[in-house]
Amino acid sequence: MHKFAVVAKKNERSAQIEQRLKTALSMANWQYDKRHPQLVICVGGDGTLLYAVHQYLEQLDHVQFVAIHTGTLGFFTDYTEEELELCIHDILQDEPRQFCSYLLHIQVGTQEYYALNEMRIENIKQTQVLDVYVDGEFFERCRGSGICLSTQAGSTAYNRGLGGAVIDSGLSLMQLAEITAIQHCRHRSLGSPYILKDDREVVFKGKDFTNALLCFDHRSVSLKHEHMLSATMSNRCVRFARYREYSYLKRLRNLY
Repeated sequence: MHKFAVVAKKNERSAQIEQRLKTALSMANWQYDKRHPQLVICVGGDGTLLYAVHQYLEQLDHVQFVAIHTGTLGFFTDYTEEELELCIHDILQDEPRQFCSYLLHIQVGTQEYYALNEMRIENIKQTQVLDVYVDGEFFERCRGSGICLSTQAGSTAYNRGLGGAVIDSGLSLMQLAEITAIQHCRHRSLGSPYILKDDREVVFKGKDFTNALLCFDHRSVSLKHEHMLSATMSNRCVRFARYREYSYLKRLRNLY
């Protein structure tokens, strides 16, 4: 028996779609299982999808995701709310292809975190000084509001707002971009996005992270007592269930 769960945005329309999904799939002998689903249907936008990924982070090897868009931009969503019945039909009748999107692994002391889109070190109270090392070699010192390290999936998110490149689907890369960097005659950093191979390790060191936050996807934690953190591409991935043709270029066109 197929097991499914629905993660919906907290608004009336998304709640209505959630109920329709539960009714239709249950009538087709699918079992609603919030704790151990095989398919997670996200109703909302990209934020809802990110929330669902982190909710099922420990079960990623056994869970697939599909998303229905009910809000503003939904880059991860395969269906609009007007295509709800088509989505239900495809889930019940078709065998999906699986598309994997790998997660960043972030190590802060003994704590581990994962991100589908990006990780950021941000400080809005004071200038943040960061020394960046790549594979153990010193790369640069950044001064500003912080720095962003994104995945291919995250290249269209926060990274794009920083002037970073949009990376084509299927490429496993990381992208480093500074956040409001301070550049003057006595201090200059690269000042341009830097695209890295997926087997690189990026280490960030700082003498003072007092007011800094580690932001990863929609979550954040304080770095107050830390002096170093590292990031690599992990072997863990989010598995998307693709029931129909996927056009990355079409999604990019919809983006702008």
